[in-house]
Amino acid sequence: MIPEEPGGIGQGRRAALAVLAFGVAALIIYGLFSSGFGRPRPAAGVAAVPVRTPPQAAPAVVSHDFWITYLPAGLARSGGGAIKPRGAWARFGSGDRYVEAQVEPAADWASYRRRDTVLDARATIVRGRPAVAGRHPNGGRLIVWLERAGTGAWIRVSESLGRELVAIAASVKGPVGD
Repeated sequence: MIPEEPGGIGQGRRAALAVLAFGVAALIIYGLFSSGFGRPRPAAGVAAVPVRTPPQAAPAVVSHDFWITYLPAGLARSGGGAIKPRGAWARFGSGDRYVEAQVEPAADWASYRRRDTVLDARATIVRGRPAVAGRHPNGGRLIVWLERAGTGAWIRVSESLGRELVAIAASVKGPVGD
């Protein structure tokens, strides 16, 4: 055994202090992550819409990097295709019920928001991103958001599926950030 240095602390005490410092650091890190520190917050005056978790089904593909994991029962793909240069759209319907989804290039939220007309628009949040929800000029309900930098998205549903709009938008998945 190595003799203790005069006026110093022993190895046991050093080990105890090291364990204590490690525990304090772990608690601080856990506290930061569980508090939501660094996560985007809704803008002032914008209420996040509560979303009920829909049953999961096979994803409905809109493009190679954008798909919907929840569609109301009874809808089948009835249209879609590519939009130049890198966008895509899809339509799922049955009778007078339909869901349309589109993903397209968008420089930033302000310019993308101005591109689409949303009647009775109200600010909201979709998957932690700013969005606008309202009525489409040609009928139905619409929600528009910036999916990620350079990519905008919108989903339109028939009036009969208006209550499903937020659940459908919340179920969107892509390879980045999901």
